[in-house]
Amino acid sequence: MNNLGKTLFGALLVLSCALPAQAEDSLMMATTTSTQDSGLLEYLVPTFKEQTGIDLKWVAVGTGKALEISKNCDADVLLVHAPDVEKKFIEDGYGIDRRQIMYNDFVIVGPKADPAKIAGKTTAEALKAIYDAKAGFVSRGDKSGTHSAELALWKKSSLNPDKESFYISAGQGMMATLAIAAEKGAYALTDRGTWIKYDNQQGEGNPLTIVVEGDSALFNQYSVITTNPAMCPNVKSNLAGQFEDWWVKPETQKLIEDYKLEGKQLFFPNAGK
Repeated sequence: MNNLGKTLFGALLVLSCALPAQAEDSLMMATTTSTQDSGLLEYLVPTFKEQTGIDLKWVAVGTGKALEISKNCDADVLLVHAPDVEKKFIEDGYGIDRRQIMYNDFVIVGPKADPAKIAGKTTAEALKAIYDAKAGFVSRGDKSGTHSAELALWKKSSLNPDKESFYISAGQGMMATLAIAAEKGAYALTDRGTWIKYDNQQGEGNPLTIVVEGDSALFNQYSVITTNPAMCPNVKSNLAGQFEDWWVKPETQKLIEDYKLEGKQLFFPNAGK
């Protein structure tokens, strides 16, 4: 082999060795729509890439769908917010190493005229008033973390609106659900982070406002989970471990705390609590 051939062969060998390593530095995450719609991922991911060298790719769907993606071995890691469902997911062997990273809260929003007169009520009282008044209520209806929380709140209130004409199942993400509620003059449950982003986009023309908030029943916990490599052998366990470690680092927790929109904090760090 002449010198030119040796040079080309050497270059190809280096390239072939480099490609698998480059592919290994890519991690797939399934996450809830609120982390994307709120702008949090766009804010954090460049720093994650800079500090770890890992190229994080993601799909933003409802938590239920995110868990299904993981079950199908199509995601290495999860960032979700439905604790009861997550714990069952882990008990069934699909996920490992669940770690709390942050929280915010849910709020009930509705028309500024508040036709069901729920302002200032507890969550249970508000849902009963909506039910009794047959006021419009738009549910995400997509097995997301928000949808799961909403169903649990109705159940805790001993109410089942599922077959009632005032109850609308959108089957869509949070931003679309809020748009439907605005269009129909209806109530909806939303995470505060997405609400702040939506309200900021709508400005003074937003027909919706927060009518119920601050109830302990509206607490909204977010966690990270690694897909169980025993179920999905191709999971990038080492990178997943770095991903989880990064979220609970004090520096990252401070970044989460510092993320604001219009001066309003969207998420509150609580790793290790």
